[in-house]
Amino acid sequence: MTQQLTPALILGIIALYFLVLITISYFTSRDTGNQSFFLAGRKSNWVLVAIGMIGASLSGVTFISIPGVVGADGLNQSFSYMQVVLGYLLGYLVIATVLMPLYYRLQLTSIYGYLEQRFGFLSYKTGAAYFLLSRTIGASFRLYLVAIVLQKFVMDAYGIPFELTVISTIALIWIYTFRGGISTIIWTDTLQTICMLTAVVLAILGIGEALNASVGELATMVQESQYSQMFFFEGGWSDPNNFFKQFLSGALITIVMTGLDQDMMQKNLSCPTIGDAQKNMFTFSIILVFANFLFLSLGALLYIYAAQVGIDIPETTDQLFPSIALQHLSPTVGVIFILGLIAAAYSSADSALTALTTSFCVDFLDFEKKEDTAALRKTRLYVHVGFSFLLFLVIVGFNAINDTAVITKLFVVAGYTYGPILGLFAFGMFTRLKVRDKFVPVVCILAPVTAFVLDTYSAELFFGFKFGFLTIALNGLLTFFGLMAISYREYETKVGDEQMLEFGE
Repeated sequence: MTQQLTPALILGIIALYFLVLITISYFTSRDTGNQSFFLAGRKSNWVLVAIGMIGASLSGVTFISIPGVVGADGLNQSFSYMQVVLGYLLGYLVIATVLMPLYYRLQLTSIYGYLEQRFGFLSYKTGAAYFLLSRTIGASFRLYLVAIVLQKFVMDAYGIPFELTVISTIALIWIYTFRGGISTIIWTDTLQTICMLTAVVLAILGIGEALNASVGELATMVQESQYSQMFFFEGGWSDPNNFFKQFLSGALITIVMTGLDQDMMQKNLSCPTIGDAQKNMFTFSIILVFANFLFLSLGALLYIYAAQVGIDIPETTDQLFPSIALQHLSPTVGVIFILGLIAAAYSSADSALTALTTSFCVDFLDFEKKEDTAALRKTRLYVHVGFSFLLFLVIVGFNAINDTAVITKLFVVAGYTYGPILGLFAFGMFTRLKVRDKFVPVVCILAPVTAFVLDTYSAELFFGFKFGFLTIALNGLLTFFGLMAISYREYETKVGDEQMLEFGE
């Protein structure tokens, strides 16, 4: 079966897939203006946005890493990741009812513009800079997953070095996003979400066919397996899979990595009205719960299948799904896996590249304060190329140091880089205090450094307690208290007393 799914065939599948994306880009990028690139003219259909956001949220990290960690010991073992997913629902409720009304009321293109109105210039630049750092790392991790799979199963056969594989991967994103931006991504992400979820369903059916089991029998296998435990209460706060830690972490991760993230919110802000954006958010969040359950079920079935046919579990669990799909199941499943992986990775990476370009252009080059000219569009193009090259450098660097599951590294890093953003927004929305703007960068550097030290020695300092995903909460609190220390009472703010009363009381 492996011989039938040749490297040449895989390359052909990828080429055909991207031909479809480029065709979509051609029809959706007729308007090359900056507002079309940034927010699609605020005319996006909320149904398309909701579908596309599923793929952007799941990404290649979920597609490969989540099934792999189901059978591994430690964080997110078995179905414990569903505790995080249930926490997502609380986070999305906060986003839809608190954050999005604020963004729409202020008519923001970059959500970090709120920080300038609330605190000042340096606070604004600090929040935007942390987003650029956070999203660059996150997007690089996601693209890294695609690159290592393509390298192992395709490029090595032709003697192509890893660096060239990465360049090719990023170049394909650039080709179909550099003109249309978010106008194109709304449509391509919808297609990619459908491809990814279809791939998971058909992979499960492929395992059922290989095991000669019906869907009902597969469900029974998962339920009766050692991997089916979903809720963990027994281990207490020292357990990384403790329900309360996971649930709270899920809510905070969602608020920070979706609600305070330019990448994810840019799609929402492209909807015509706040009502459309909220319908999108509620629909998307419910579907996302079922989608994650599918991924965990697939993970359990991969381990069950490996045990039954005598397949050794890879040392890196990220390799479990690709190894079984491409080397042990039918060629059809292999083809479906490639499509699903490419769709999963690119549905998040393409929007990330666009969001990075948007944030830099709006937050650091002040595009919104200038007339939309041909010269400005050319500058946007250069910025787009620059971030593409930056992603390349980070991916190559990550490949040199990778030693654990990507999903864990992603959230560990996010706990430090998104924490200051959480603290800034929380302080701005739930207090009426102003801050001494020049000291904000210092607070936002000291907070994650302190959080890192406390997290590293938490077991010794706090009687066995480990923060885990709660590092985001710790980091945000440290930032909040740091801002409190440099605050003062004065109501000179562009946001206005009425709005501050709404969010501060």
